[in-house]
Amino acid sequence: MSAVAVDGVWKYYGDFPALRDIRLEAPPGSCLALIGRNGAGKTTLLRIIAGFSRPGKGQVRILGGSPRETATRRNVGFIGHGIAVYDELSALENLTLYAKLYGLENPRQAALEWLEHTGLERVKDGLVREFSRGMRQRLAVARAFLHNPSVLLLDEPFTALDDRAIAVLQRLLREGLGHGKTIVMSTHQLREALELASHVALLNRGQVAFHGPCTPEMVADPGLVYARYGEG
Repeated sequence: MSAVAVDGVWKYYGDFPALRDIRLEAPPGSCLALIGRNGAGKTTLLRIIAGFSRPGKGQVRILGGSPRETATRRNVGFIGHGIAVYDELSALENLTLYAKLYGLENPRQAALEWLEHTGLERVKDGLVREFSRGMRQRLAVARAFLHNPSVLLLDEPFTALDDRAIAVLQRLLREGLGHGKTIVMSTHQLREALELASHVALLNRGQVAFHGPCTPEMVADPGLVYARYGEG
């Protein structure tokens, strides 16, 4: 069984098909990089995979279940364009709240552990509204990993991150893959993504132009997939 399976997904905005018969899968423990130009449909597809948007046709399965089911959501971590933390709470209060929502056995302990993993333990009692953008980003990373999800869905995870946040995220993603987690990420940051990816899918105008393993050749030349399979 695939960890993430996209089967014949279409998405319409009015009469315009933003996604056209998308068929993709990510095996357990793999990292699938969704790449493509602006407007190719990457974010639209990732939002459908995450259950935030419904497809016009087709279906998505995560670990065999619907992404909109509560049981499935508990196994998914998501990082999107919005940081999704509460400005008027402290870092510790933010993560403790999310840990309670996920039903973790010891919410405060889990929060403290992830503050340490992301280098925020010294500012755990500071209000998030006083944090730098990089600190807020690291807190969002901690939130996504907090409940030990089996699947991580990342929308442009490296965009606008500072160097420390990039290093933290790359380390956690590598560790996650080492523990069998499945990652699907949409990204423009080809070099960072291909260093992690086991599989690549290139979207071109709402369609899959390429889907296959990430080869050493692609890692050495990140523009290769575009050159071979992109729009001419």
